[in-house]
Amino acid sequence: MATVIAKNYVHGEWRDAAEQFESVNPANRNDIIGTAPRSTAADVDDAVSSAKNAYESWRELSWVKRAEYVDTFAQLLRRDIEEVSALVTRECGKAINEGRADAVEALHMAQYVAGLGRMPNGFTISSEVASKDAFILRKPKGVIACITPWNFPSAIPLWVILPAILAGNTVVFKPAEQTPIVAHKLQELFHEAGFPAGVVNLLHGFGEEVGDPLVKHKDVAAILFTGSRAVGKYIQQVAAGDAFKFAATEMGGKNATIVLADADLDLAINACLLGAFKTSGQRCVSTSRIIIDRALEPEFSRRYAEKVAKIKIGDGMREETFMGPLIEPGSIEKWQFHNAKAVEEGAEVLVQGEVLTDGDYANGNFVSPFVYRFDGYKKNTFCLREEAFSPHVAIIPVSGMEEAVDVYNDTDYGLAMAVITEDYRKWRWVRDHAEFGLGYVNLPSIGAEVHLPFGGVKASGNGHPGAEGILDSVTHRIAFTVNHAREIVLAQGLSTTI
Repeated sequence: MATVIAKNYVHGEWRDAAEQFESVNPANRNDIIGTAPRSTAADVDDAVSSAKNAYESWRELSWVKRAEYVDTFAQLLRRDIEEVSALVTRECGKAINEGRADAVEALHMAQYVAGLGRMPNGFTISSEVASKDAFILRKPKGVIACITPWNFPSAIPLWVILPAILAGNTVVFKPAEQTPIVAHKLQELFHEAGFPAGVVNLLHGFGEEVGDPLVKHKDVAAILFTGSRAVGKYIQQVAAGDAFKFAATEMGGKNATIVLADADLDLAINACLLGAFKTSGQRCVSTSRIIIDRALEPEFSRRYAEKVAKIKIGDGMREETFMGPLIEPGSIEKWQFHNAKAVEEGAEVLVQGEVLTDGDYANGNFVSPFVYRFDGYKKNTFCLREEAFSPHVAIIPVSGMEEAVDVYNDTDYGLAMAVITEDYRKWRWVRDHAEFGLGYVNLPSIGAEVHLPFGGVKASGNGHPGAEGILDSVTHRIAFTVNHAREIVLAQGLSTTI
């Protein structure tokens, strides 16, 4: 395939930068997918200025009119869905069926947001005084910074960009430096859809050079971020320095699938395979802990290890591939560190993960799954508390539902949780006592849908979810009261009598 020359997009124009960087295929580092501009703080100033100028006219359009632009974008995305799918797989490495799922989720978000344009976006409510009408309305905030990760390079950008622009905001979009070509393709579709200049601006580059001046910019009203805990916490601190600035952050997890004593074992094994190893464990919702009742653990561990050993690893463009590469060589080093910590902390290794370097693996970032168990829960262990973001999975036997939830909660994170059980009373108890933002019953810990909120608690986020819930982050809910009487009467009994 031809190398793509990606560009920035500011005020309706494609722009270069003085320096470029390369995007390479993690399955084959010799495959250069494209180049992208290495933007600077001066580029940030230009993009924010463009968005600020466009905001005044864009906000004047109706929600319905803005939704029509989104609908046009959705139709173009549907037309190019296979191209986007292949770009996702080549650039972030996950299997082609996952690349398609990413692109389809992006399409679903576009369709959902287009539909929201004709749904109620405010309320008329009763005033305490009969002669008044009271309203709660949504007003846009202004310029929104959208900083998105590499692992869902088409879906997550649209989770945040589309609700923001539907509500009347304008956007500066900073994608992950690992996946600039997918972002460039999305921006081509925004351009073709006819969005007015400045409504969606795209800046490529690195966090310190683009992301940092973007979140600190005086004219950025809100920051929508998905990524690491360290960066998300930093963005929260930056935003706290300005009274007006808001940050919605989703920052990873140490997720678990809880397998109770009455579980369907076949279903549990499949749920844990999907949850742990799709996207090579590089999802913020990936299952990295399997918390299982002692009665089931020996058989589960044996069968799970046998099935894990059969996983087909390879280039994601091959239809038979189940698990692709890690995103970059540094991810291999992190995976090795977490594996070594598990052994150091007393784990029994069931599947010895390896770095794969022979044959078709020679130029890629390939590893095989690492699976281990503890004979009971060990508190204060690094490997059971910290996010590995790789195919690294612990099996933890427990005695009963209450201990399972105690173990689940014993981490700083609180993003995703799945429970496998045939008893509705048990899953309800787990639901009410586990600390999570996304929960599943008899399913993997993955599988978000765009019309549901997506976000976590504790160190996984600040309670402002993406997807369905993002409108609350990009709008002010204002109160507006109208008096229809000839006199002034206030709800608290005040009057104009002197």
